[in-house]
Amino acid sequence: MTHDWIALQELAHDEFTARLDRITEWDRATPDAEWTVRDLVRHVVLEQQWVPPLLSGLSPLEARRALAPLGADLAAEWHTYSEAATAAWRATPPDAPVSLSYDTVTALDYLREQVSEVTIHAWDLARATAADDTLDGELVEAVWTVFEPQRDTLEASGLFASPVPIAEDAPLQSRLLALTGRDARV
Repeated sequence: MTHDWIALQELAHDEFTARLDRITEWDRATPDAEWTVRDLVRHVVLEQQWVPPLLSGLSPLEARRALAPLGADLAAEWHTYSEAATAAWRATPPDAPVSLSYDTVTALDYLREQVSEVTIHAWDLARATAADDTLDGELVEAVWTVFEPQRDTLEASGLFASPVPIAEDAPLQSRLLALTGRDARV
């Protein structure tokens, strides 16, 4: 199945926004034991803040210098940088080179990575805020195509906890989350 990653990026942002709009306690724990809701949202906002300068051709060092400090209203910052990232993705050819801290990749590869990250963190935010944690099925299927081939390297990357053992016939969303060290059963 071929995925429209631009449409999926918008959908992932909609999923995150729906959970963000439910935040009442910014210091609540998240599925990532090291982060509060505030930390999680700050992380996702920062990732979106990087998108336009990197897609414009700046190196990671140049992009870092171009970033403004985030304000205290993280919900407003999310809306600002989500819109800016979405516009940048729409304006960038999928085969454009993008310099990241670890390699130079195509814009499409970077987009797939970003969609995957926002999707997983939308679930994290849902769990932290007691919101509906069911993610869009097409989004889950697409993110699975990104993470499943990396099954053996995800934990070693340091970005994810150890995979959670789960039945092979579990729902795809549960298997995806388990692959990234999250247990949807608890």
